[in-house]
Amino acid sequence: MAYSKKVLDLFRKPKNAGKMKDYDGVGKVGNPVCGDVMWLYIKVKDDVIIDITFETFGCIAALASSSIITDMVKGRSIEDALKIVKDDVLNELDGLPPVKIHCSVLSIDALQEAIYDYLSKNKKEISEFLERRHQELEKERKEVEVKYKDWIQKEEDLHEE
Repeated sequence: MAYSKKVLDLFRKPKNAGKMKDYDGVGKVGNPVCGDVMWLYIKVKDDVIIDITFETFGCIAALASSSIITDMVKGRSIEDALKIVKDDVLNELDGLPPVKIHCSVLSIDALQEAIYDYLSKNKKEISEFLERRHQELEKERKEVEVKYKDWIQKEEDLHEE
């Protein structure tokens, strides 16, 4: 399967790209196998995501997935945003090659981590599902950090520039 026209358009002209200043929550996730890394930033007012941006180091599918999830989420309540699943992202992208489906999952993970960050900073209730997912992602992140410590430091240094 080749990339859809929508995926290629979002790769060439991503929407909502860039680091947000004064964000309310940030989610950072990555895949050490393919090297994709995503930062997703959210601005929230009255439990509605009023702005969302991303920074992604990755392939065509990773950039397109990051971009499309920002369009899907902007203006939605946190509760509705947390209902987005892999198939929703894939449908919005008009599909991805099977070997690239993990990129759609990364975008959802980044969104969930940004929401988790916002909720924890604001001492708001965190659902059992979101807490469990955060713990799974934290465990994966720690395992990756041990294995790829030098690479991750270089990535963080690049991100700060």
